[in-house]
Amino acid sequence: MPTVFITGANRGLGLEFARQYAADGWRVMATCRNPKEAKELKALSGDVSIRALDVADHGKIQSLAKSLKKEPIDVLLCNAGVYGPRPDKLGGIDYAAWEEVMRINAMSPLKVCECFRDHVVASDLKKIAAVSSKMGSIGDNESGGGYIYRSSKAALNSAMKSLAVDKKLRGVSVVVLHPGWVRTDMGGPNGLIDADTSVAGMRRVIDGLNLENTGRFCNYDGTEIPW
Repeated sequence: MPTVFITGANRGLGLEFARQYAADGWRVMATCRNPKEAKELKALSGDVSIRALDVADHGKIQSLAKSLKKEPIDVLLCNAGVYGPRPDKLGGIDYAAWEEVMRINAMSPLKVCECFRDHVVASDLKKIAAVSSKMGSIGDNESGGGYIYRSSKAALNSAMKSLAVDKKLRGVSVVVLHPGWVRTDMGGPNGLIDADTSVAGMRRVIDGLNLENTGRFCNYDGTEIPW
């Protein structure tokens, strides 16, 4: 039975990832900041274990990885993230908040990958996926704005691209995913698709991930997005 490790699994896309993988018979390691309050996550059927993890605390990431050192992880899924303050227009940017968003969206996913890399290498599938955003694409940016969120996701994309190159020799494949505009707490009620559709699509991309196509930035439907 393959194992998936998911950050930010208590709501939105993370919760839907946990639900779908568990329903398909995967062993799910779901993490969130407050497991006691994760009622929907705790209600999921299947082999789901829930662990406390605040990805903003890099020491806790390292401690959790150490406590799970004998656990192979087939798919390491870095999903946790924040948007940050809105709006973030010139003249009103909260630079302290920008630092926090960069820590959570860009630094923390790489820290998770750094601490859990041996768990991934020890597995059969050896895959890492990071949920990013099309807003992190510099090539696709024609509307401007979104300085804080865009820059954090662009930094994540860059880090994951380097990770794909660095870990290829150890058999690990990496993909960066755009979930689409999804109706979630972050995406809002006007999103074009629901979480079920988005996650099902991203899972298909992860299923098709291998060493030949590692290092791509993909939409949930599998189409490639310019960096």
